Amino acid sequence: MAEAKTMWEGEVHSNPAIESIVFASAKESGFIAGADIFDISSVEDKASLDPVIEEAVEFFLRMKSKGVPMVAAIHGFALGGGLEWALWCDYRVCTDHKSTKMGLPEVKLGLLPGFGGTQNLPALVGVQGAMDAMLTGKDLRPAKAKKMGLVDQVVAPQSLEAVAIATAEGLANGTVKKKGPKKKSLLDRFVEDTPIGRKMMWDKVQKMVDKNTGGNYPAPYQIIDCVKYGLAHPTGMDKYKNERGGFVKLAATKESEALIGIFDGMNQMKKHSADPVNVKKVAVMGAGLMGAGIAQVTAEKGYDVLLKDRDDASLGRGIGYMSDNWEKKHKRKRMTKYQYNLNVSRVTPLSDGTESWKRHFAGADLVIEAVFENLDLKRTIIQQVEEVTPDHCVFATNTSAIPIADIAAPGPEVSRPQNVVGMHYFSPVPSMPLLEIIPHAGTSEEALATAFAVGNKQGKTCVVVKDVPGFYVNRCLGPILVEVSALVKEGVPLEKLDAAMKKFGMPVGPITLVDEVGVDVASKVASFLSDADLGVRMGGGDISLMSDMVEKGWLGKKSKQGFFTYTGKKDKKIGPEVTSFLKEFTGGKVSDMGEADIQDRIASRLVNEAAKCLEDEIVENPVAGDIGLVFGIGFAPFKGGPFRYLDAVGVSSYVDRMNGFADRLGEQFEPCQLLKDYAASGKKFHG
Repeated sequence: MAEAKTMWEGEVHSNPAIESIVFASAKESGFIAGADIFDISSVEDKASLDPVIEEAVEFFLRMKSKGVPMVAAIHGFALGGGLEWALWCDYRVCTDHKSTKMGLPEVKLGLLPGFGGTQNLPALVGVQGAMDAMLTGKDLRPAKAKKMGLVDQVVAPQSLEAVAIATAEGLANGTVKKKGPKKKSLLDRFVEDTPIGRKMMWDKVQKMVDKNTGGNYPAPYQIIDCVKYGLAHPTGMDKYKNERGGFVKLAATKESEALIGIFDGMNQMKKHSADPVNVKKVAVMGAGLMGAGIAQVTAEKGYDVLLKDRDDASLGRGIGYMSDNWEKKHKRKRMTKYQYNLNVSRVTPLSDGTESWKRHFAGADLVIEAVFENLDLKRTIIQQVEEVTPDHCVFATNTSAIPIADIAAPGPEVSRPQNVVGMHYFSPVPSMPLLEIIPHAGTSEEALATAFAVGNKQGKTCVVVKDVPGFYVNRCLGPILVEVSALVKEGVPLEKLDAAMKKFGMPVGPITLVDEVGVDVASKVASFLSDADLGVRMGGGDISLMSDMVEKGWLGKKSKQGFFTYTGKKDKKIGPEVTSFLKEFTGGKVSDMGEADIQDRIASRLVNEAAKCLEDEIVENPVAGDIGLVFGIGFAPFKGGPFRYLDAVGVSSYVDRMNGFADRLGEQFEPCQLLKDYAASGKKFHG
């Protein structure tokens, strides 16, 4: 910004020869990056941000005061402050390149647009479109930006500079007319420009934000207040003063600190020091839901994909799953027909009966298996793959239960153990953002780096974890499942359990979570970890609750019957059969346990296991531990993950709370040694 101001004052503002201006970037990657979020987070006294923001807004107003047309030429990303710069211009031209995207994502960091964005965007595209963009922080692609009035023209990248310059000259000499704000429809004029319409609009916005945030995120509410203030004070500088006041207020919140911590953690998780194999072709073994999902996200990111299963019927179901997902994206205008066809063309379906499958696999750089959880089967597949793939080919297993070391153990079936690594995806693969990468002791750095590189390109947030039962996320999930069974046994109503944990900040309650992942899956995880190495940490409950449900065929949402009975897309209730079953399970007990106790009992089991994983070096550091649970099970993002949560509430007080539970309920609540050490020293997980 300082460099731009110097150039403006020295060369532009008082120069009468300059009759119009084009802002463009010499970078291929994007337009203008905007403010460095870590500069903001590193400021101790957030009030000192106020004059910095004020100075920036005054610079934009200074530019406007020259009185000449200003055109923004956008290629690549224009996010946050970059888009706000473009909003001060009179005209915006962007390219139709796939890398071009615009947006105001500050809400995702617990902040708001502070350089006039909450005022300039509604004035340009209308209040409804602006609120949707600012409250979701979503990326806006060129076609959408043009339709909503955010940009005036969309051109090919090679035409951007010429069109922008011609437009600027035309605006100066009058041959091009400034378009101004998007023309509103009759309905939009009623909604946005009449008292009754605005009341209806704001009531709807408020309800949407309440529903989506649970009242846990202050930024959306502050954005609403800023837009409302601007509409009530359309002239003068007060609206900008109010906006930057809101920004400073949000920057000082623990929610913003937590969300910025997650953003920083995501960036840290993308880094790996070793050089990966140059992967061009990926083979996926197994065309079930996991395998097809892996194949889908791999093809979408430009890889050639071989999808193989034992027979054509199984293969057809996998191909159908991908095609259906892509068709839905196309219908919702999230994918062009060209991209749809391109994705389909990248996938080569193969079965055991395809004579040429070995020839196809000879070109594979990475093989990901997603077959049944059977050790002998997985080792047999490695043997088949090693016979036909090049020596550099990495073999990744998607197992969720079998130790990677057992799968990779040298023997007649495995001759390249250094190439074997775990890549544990979560279901459904296209929508779940986390990928656990699990090396065994003999995994090469190259194989690990390859899994990392492919996972990143697939759009996953990758966390490297140790080869132990349950890895990291499921290992932390196990004690939760046990504690939920204990609370149900004590007679806590199912709806109360769900409501309490949603209030804590989880995306869904634990009962709904079990139904959605599958009661059979949850039962299998709980049983497996109960027999593993967690000891007393898997005690205190009765997991027969879930195994008995599985025997009844109550598998959750997928079978229309789990804890809840599902009668439609959104309709669910606790039916008489489940009520009777729970009465027998609880012995008729009914508990009036308070919300805070429910939250503490469930959360403490999760947090303690996360800390134990850090103690045992299952995760490398608190950042990886936070990211794993935020993206793996939806641990309340506004709390920043289990370790930032501990820092916020105080490790010492949390240990005291757990000791109280241990005295009253049993040793399953005893804090791990790492928590005791941090409590004694007063140390924090994040400095």
